[in-house]
Amino acid sequence: MKSYYLISILALLVTGCAAVRPVTDMAAGAGGGVIANQLSHGNPGITAAGAAGGVLLSEGGFYLAGKAEQNAYTTGYEKGRSDAVKQQYWILVHQQQQQNSVPENISLYAIPVPEQTIDGVILNPTTKYLRIEN
Repeated sequence: MKSYYLISILALLVTGCAAVRPVTDMAAGAGGGVIANQLSHGNPGITAAGAAGGVLLSEGGFYLAGKAEQNAYTTGYEKGRSDAVKQQYWILVHQQQQQNSVPENISLYAIPVPEQTIDGVILNPTTKYLRIEN
């Protein structure tokens, strides 16, 4: 009986990583079957149920791993989108800063404009700038 266990373990080791999911299911089913067989003293129904439970446990693990992978992908995708928006924002800020800077050959002459009333509307005092090129 122990030679069957040795053969099944060797079969698992020889298969490698080519098909991880079927090999894991087979190993979990075999492990569940062996544990159930030992605990039930050879009852075939309980042994089969233990093997099925091992496969279900393995598939549940793959489901949870896939779910975690999908959540990680979604989180990374959303982070990438937000980073792209931030990058666009800073590009626009730098472009506006460059447009608002005054070149060296241009000077601005400040002209204070006092408070005035035009057509019944009171305009607050302000300062206007006259652009002079040298």
